[in-house]
Amino acid sequence: MEERNLIITYRFDRATIQELCTQLEPDLMSAIRHPTGIPPQVQVLSVLHFLASGSFQTTVAMASASSQPMFSNVLSRVLSALLKHTRSYIVFPQVEDLPTVKRDFYALGHIPNIIGAIDGTHVALVPPHRSEQVYRNRKSYHSMNVQMVCLSDQYISHVNAMFPGSVHDAYIMRNSSIPYVMGQLQRQRVRLLGESGYPNLSWLLTPVRNPRSRAEERYNEAHGRTRRVIERTFGLLKARFRCLHMTGGYLFYSPKKVCQIIVACCMLHNFALVQQVPFLQEDGPDGGVVAAVEHGDSDDEEAEQRKIA
Repeated sequence: MEERNLIITYRFDRATIQELCTQLEPDLMSAIRHPTGIPPQVQVLSVLHFLASGSFQTTVAMASASSQPMFSNVLSRVLSALLKHTRSYIVFPQVEDLPTVKRDFYALGHIPNIIGAIDGTHVALVPPHRSEQVYRNRKSYHSMNVQMVCLSDQYISHVNAMFPGSVHDAYIMRNSSIPYVMGQLQRQRVRLLGESGYPNLSWLLTPVRNPRSRAEERYNEAHGRTRRVIERTFGLLKARFRCLHMTGGYLFYSPKKVCQIIVACCMLHNFALVQQVPFLQEDGPDGGVVAAVEHGDSDDEEAEQRKIA
């Protein structure tokens, strides 16, 4: 398969796929001891295709001699192997990184001391019957509400995918590791940027509500220019891994498994950035969907659908 087609199908080029397989192989080797064992590379490629396309049936058809139950086992195995590397793939800026991170954010909107943009995005799922309402979000579909923090280059430095869609962004933030992490950096006088649904804190800057002066308007404009990077990050993440976007269908897994899928996609998103693998748009009738999603718009799926139309 040509490099371009590899990237379109699996989201990674040949060298990066090989590197990923090498990292995960120790945890995947046990599977090939069974009579119907699947080689580690085939396991990884099957899962990458599912994450990229969101199509369970297509992935099963592509995987040689694979069945739905067999692929479900492969998915669990590969996710487990990936999640062992979470701390290597998703890293919050360390003290020694702060000068560079602040400089790069300052270039976006000229707001000093920013080290991240925070927001939530929704990933659709088929909810458990017993707690269906907990997963219904304000857009009236079922989801996980996923909190992320990103850097100026769209690297995801934090993800929390544990909360159902009905939970407010501010509640998730308060009950995540972010207040503790930012408290540890208090002496560095660094801040995150968040939208107006978050509280305005010493380490979290939000827009001025009802600005009354040109200075406040300019601040809001600079805030918006800088914070927009998190929306672009959501867009690129969901374009690269269509299983996370509604155009890829609802995830038909338990909330725990959906959480694992989301974190794994964030890890792979960062891996692609670090390895400088380009995002290539699919050719064909739905290519416009991917192009529209890439621009992102936080958790507003309706806005994305308007762009697609």
